[in-house]
Amino acid sequence: MKTFRSPNKIVTGEGSIQNLLHLINEYHASKVFIFTDPILIQLGVLSPIEQTLEENKIQIECYTEIQPEPQVSIGDGAVKALRNSGADLVIGIGGGSCLDIAKAASVLAKNEGTIADFLNLSGSKKLSERGLPKIMIPTTSGTGAEMTDIAVFSLEETKDVITHDYLLADAVIIDPELTYSLPPRVTAASGIDALTHAIESFLSINATVITDTLALEAVEKIVSSIGTAVWQGKNREARSSMSWGSMLAGLSFFNAGVAGVHALAYPLGGIFKVSHGESNAVLLPYVLDYILPSCLHKMTILAASLGIERNGKNDREFAQSAVLEIRNLMEDVGLPHTLQAYGITEEDIEKLAAGGIKQTRLLARSPRAFQLKDVKQVYYAALYGTLKAEGVMKHVPYNN
Repeated sequence: MKTFRSPNKIVTGEGSIQNLLHLINEYHASKVFIFTDPILIQLGVLSPIEQTLEENKIQIECYTEIQPEPQVSIGDGAVKALRNSGADLVIGIGGGSCLDIAKAASVLAKNEGTIADFLNLSGSKKLSERGLPKIMIPTTSGTGAEMTDIAVFSLEETKDVITHDYLLADAVIIDPELTYSLPPRVTAASGIDALTHAIESFLSINATVITDTLALEAVEKIVSSIGTAVWQGKNREARSSMSWGSMLAGLSFFNAGVAGVHALAYPLGGIFKVSHGESNAVLLPYVLDYILPSCLHKMTILAASLGIERNGKNDREFAQSAVLEIRNLMEDVGLPHTLQAYGITEEDIEKLAAGGIKQTRLLARSPRAFQLKDVKQVYYAALYGTLKAEGVMKHVPYNN
């Protein structure tokens, strides 16, 4: 049996932020607690929202102690502030880290315990109360955090998550106008993050007809618009397409799950503080290169969705062309495609692999199983930029 889940209500399109007051009124909220990225305050993004709510006699408290790839302590601070606020509704407006904190805090505000108590790998408690209603508003096109019941937190050398139905948003607003001010590098990293969600969910062993349909549409929208969105940030058509692609990818991966790319990306963020989007981006072609033999047919479908022409290629060649196209896309949007770009060396592989192999929740969805030696092999390939799809392995010393 397969089940498809999503936020209760999704409002989309340019100008859709104007529906926020109506959504708040549906919950009869008198005080709203807003989690937001500090930069959005500086850019004045929240000013019209605050003005509208104040004019309608709705109390507001803003919380901006948000950091990218948040540590558990950041989450605990957010929970404490919300518990002390007396608010009856939560709004998260910002990037993925902000939305994750907002989701977790909205639930833990009504449950006893800390963030660490409820982590997937090491926590000992279970959530018992639904928490406060929450509205999620992304300002990037990539993380898909607004669509999921997952909140990610950084540990000393890896990451862990809180995941539960209670974290799922009651309402989501996706307004591409909120992404216009994103700089090129953030646009690229978040966009490739969304592409990774779409591809991994499409290849997941838990994929369904519904998630496949969403994932492939997401791939087409993202690939056709990401270059324009990165280098022509005010292009409305590209920004709208990226917003739709990110949303569809989020719905797909929330239900089918992500796998090896995310598993191996977690230690990159935990140890080297590489952003989540760039961690996924730099690993994506190399993980696909490894799992390709176990999902050959789907990789040919992916190649077609990427806009690659078959031109007489057999299935394997056509599938391999998808891997190369994705690696080339990283270059086109200005992102590194080797681990060396982040100061990582061969001496770091053991520690990275030890962290990656622990992500059993994610690795279990991979169409090809990962052993520790396989994880090391992928990291080595990513370190030196070597792909079997190119037909040459230039420098991959780990052979055991």
